[in-house]
Amino acid sequence: MAEKIEMPKLSDTMEEGIIAKWNVKEGDKVNSGDVIAEVETDKATMEVEVFDSGTVLKILVAEGDAVPLGGTMAIIGEEGEDISGLLEDSGDPAGKDTAPDKKEEKKENKESKEDSGDKEEFDPILDDISEKKSSSEPADSGDGRIKASPLARKIAEEKGIELQKVKGSGPDGRIVKKDIENYKPETKKPAAPSISYASEESEDVKITQMRKTIARRLSESKFTNPHFYETIDIDMEAAIAAREGLNKISDVKISFNDIVVKACASALRRHPAVNSSWLDDVIRKHGDVNVAVAVAIDEGLMTPVIRHADKKTLRQISSETRELAGLARDRKLQPEQMEGSTFTISNLGMFGIEEFTAIINPPNACILAVGAIRDVPVVKNGEVVPGKRMKVTLSSDHRVVDGAKAAEFLNTLRQMIENPLSMLL
Repeated sequence: MAEKIEMPKLSDTMEEGIIAKWNVKEGDKVNSGDVIAEVETDKATMEVEVFDSGTVLKILVAEGDAVPLGGTMAIIGEEGEDISGLLEDSGDPAGKDTAPDKKEEKKENKESKEDSGDKEEFDPILDDISEKKSSSEPADSGDGRIKASPLARKIAEEKGIELQKVKGSGPDGRIVKKDIENYKPETKKPAAPSISYASEESEDVKITQMRKTIARRLSESKFTNPHFYETIDIDMEAAIAAREGLNKISDVKISFNDIVVKACASALRRHPAVNSSWLDDVIRKHGDVNVAVAVAIDEGLMTPVIRHADKKTLRQISSETRELAGLARDRKLQPEQMEGSTFTISNLGMFGIEEFTAIINPPNACILAVGAIRDVPVVKNGEVVPGKRMKVTLSSDHRVVDGAKAAEFLNTLRQMIENPLSMLL
C-alpha cells in the first residue's frame, strides 16, 4: 500500500525544512533505513530516512523548495500502484508549484537608455539664453538700420564687429565710439558632455532556513529583551605571555578566545545572576556553565556549546572549540550541540574590530562581545609606555541582570584575564 513520506521534525525549533538534495528519483527502489533526502533545517542539514521498503512513485517537492512540518515530500509504494487519492490529499506541500523552477524573464531597459542618447539634450541655462532676445541688442531705427555714429561704424568694420551684437549707450540706443571700444564678444561655454552609466543588475538571494531563524530570533531578542551595555578595557600583556608559555608545552594550540572562554566560565561560576535566563514566571539560575561560541559561516552565525566550560582545562576547551567550529563550517553540527547554552561569546577581534555590541542569544541573559588586541600607549609608574589592550562589551537583559551585577562580573573577568593564574584557583 502506498504511503506518504512527510517532513519530520528534525529540531526543537523547526517549523519547515528545505529539500537540499534528493538522493533518489522516481522509479528507484528503496529499503527501510535508506536515506532518501537531505533537509536543511534552521540549525543544520539533516538526513531523512524511509521506514518501509518500496518504489519511489512520486516526488512532490523540488530541490530548494520548503516543506512545512508534516507536509508530503514524496510517495512510496508498489510499482504501478494507483496514488491519485494520495496526490489529491497531499496537494502542494510546499505551497508553490513543484515543477522545476522557471527563471523569470528580465526586463530590458538598455534600449530605452541607448535611444535616449540619440535625442538632443536641452541645456536649461545656455539654451534658454540663446532662445531669448537679448536685452543687449541695439535699438532698431524702424527701417531695418542699426543706429550708430559713422565713426562707430568705421571702427566696427575695421575690428570685424557686428553692430547687431553691440549695445548702444547713446540717445535711443545709438551706438557710439566708446561702445565699440568697450565691446567684448560673449563667449558661450560649451555644454558639459553628457555621461551615461549602464545600470548593473540587482540580484535576489533566496533566504535559507538558517537566515530566517536568525532574523526571527534576533528580532525577538532585540525588541523584547531590554538590552543595556557595559564596556571595559583589559590589559592583555600577562595573557599574551601566558599563552606563549602554554603553547610551548601544549600539543594543542591555545588561542586568546580559549582564554576568554575559560575566564568567562570561571567568572560565571562566581556570578550566577549573569548565568541565568528569563522564563516569564521565574528567573532560572543555571547550575551548569555552558558557554556558546559564535562561529561565522556563509549563511550567518552558528553557536556550538562548550558544556561545563568552568570544569574544563584550556587544552580541553581549545580542542572542543576547534572540533565544533569545524563541524559548524561544514554544516554538520547536530541540534544537541547547539542547545543548552547559558552564556554566549562573540569574538570579532580576528577581523580587526576593536569594539562592538552584540544582540543577546535567547534564552541567555547576557552575551560578551570581544574586540581586537590593540597596541596603545599606557601610563605605568608615571611613564608612558607601549601597552596591549582589549575591549570587551557585555550586553545584558535588564529583566535579569542589573547594572551593578554586570559590572561586578566584568571586573572579575578582567581580573582573571590580567592574572591568568587566578583561573586555576
